[in-house]
Amino acid sequence: MEPKYKRVILKISGEALAGEKNFGISEDMLKKVAEQIREVHDMGVQVAIVVGGGNFWRGRTSKSMDRSTADYMGMLATVINAMALQDAFETIGIPTRVQTAIEMKEVAEPYIRRKAVNHLEKGKVVIFGAGTGNPFFSTDTTAALRAAEIDADIILLAKKIDAVYSADPEKEANVVRYEALTHQEVLEKGLEVMDSTAASLCRDNNIDIHVFELAKEGNVMKAICGGKIGTVIT
Repeated sequence: MEPKYKRVILKISGEALAGEKNFGISEDMLKKVAEQIREVHDMGVQVAIVVGGGNFWRGRTSKSMDRSTADYMGMLATVINAMALQDAFETIGIPTRVQTAIEMKEVAEPYIRRKAVNHLEKGKVVIFGAGTGNPFFSTDTTAALRAAEIDADIILLAKKIDAVYSADPEKEANVVRYEALTHQEVLEKGLEVMDSTAASLCRDNNIDIHVFELAKEGNVMKAICGGKIGTVIT
């Protein structure tokens, strides 16, 4: 198999890292992700990762807490996940750097675009933590922003579900599974694959998105090689 893309942003949801536990970090999922990343890294694909924090904290569900405070707490949760991924990658020999949008130099580098690109060109995986560093923006928006900044070919949206559906397939029976969509359709249909800010940013910057299930072995490789899995948004 030949890679279709040279540089990709892999967006991993926090829920996907939790695996079947639905909270915290599953060591089995860390190992699965690390092995899948090693496969594509060995092919020469430049991989940058944006990770969510929903396996520890979902600020939007808090009605009493100040929104900014809740969002900053969520950013810190993404750093926990970023550090866990870095450890899993380096355990199997993948050189990795974590960059955070909120400076915490004892555990990670601050986000610097030129440095991130330089790391990628030298064969390192770069993990972006702490979202955009600003409240009111999701990690999906972070993925769209970083993809535009580093000139990524595509965003690979790795989730707990295997594609984009018209509604949550775990809660409703009669749902439509989409194989292909446009950014505009995502916005018009109100599909919850990502928030409207992220979808608009991808549309305005012509960034394609490939949504697929993270847990299934080999899916990252298939997505990078243009395989027909999940949903492609163009």
